[in-house]
Amino acid sequence: MDVQIAPLRAWDDFFPGSDRFARPDFRDISKWNNRVVSNLLYYQTNYLVVAAMMISVVGFLSPFNMILGGIVVVLVFTGFVWAAHNKDILRRMKKQYPTAFVMVVMLASYFLISLFGGVMVFVFGITFPLLLMFIHASLRLRNLKNKLENKMEGIGLKKTPMGIVLDALEQQEENLNKITDYISKVKE
Repeated sequence: MDVQIAPLRAWDDFFPGSDRFARPDFRDISKWNNRVVSNLLYYQTNYLVVAAMMISVVGFLSPFNMILGGIVVVLVFTGFVWAAHNKDILRRMKKQYPTAFVMVVMLASYFLISLFGGVMVFVFGITFPLLLMFIHASLRLRNLKNKLENKMEGIGLKKTPMGIVLDALEQQEENLNKITDYISKVKE
């Protein structure tokens, strides 16, 4: 299936008044994770635009360090995903503690980039956009269109870049996993 770029959501939907934002229930990690995954899938193009603007500004100020930081993060992420597919203990850690997995990738990237002296570029050009995405995805309440779009992504009717990244991190909504399992059983 071809990868489709998700549409750019209206900015007043992306960042409306405070009535569409709420603190997540920190006691129910599964529900919080579903909210984050759902919002990452639904607003992925908006997140890409915001991150691209921030990366462009930092890249303009320090292009070599920004390119170096991007390459290091991509290589470290790819290495950790590859290792997680080949080692059961890492696969379980990635599945049970996705935030910790991403933090380990970011800390390893930070350590490697600090060897080259581009730490501030890493912090403002790479880590800060990721932090903003996570905060927005954690606080933004889902709506009906959001849930419908994510169900289409989950059952394979549609594949997007964020869906590919979330699959690599083995992060899907629990309901989507149940639907996919049910469909595969029906096909058998």
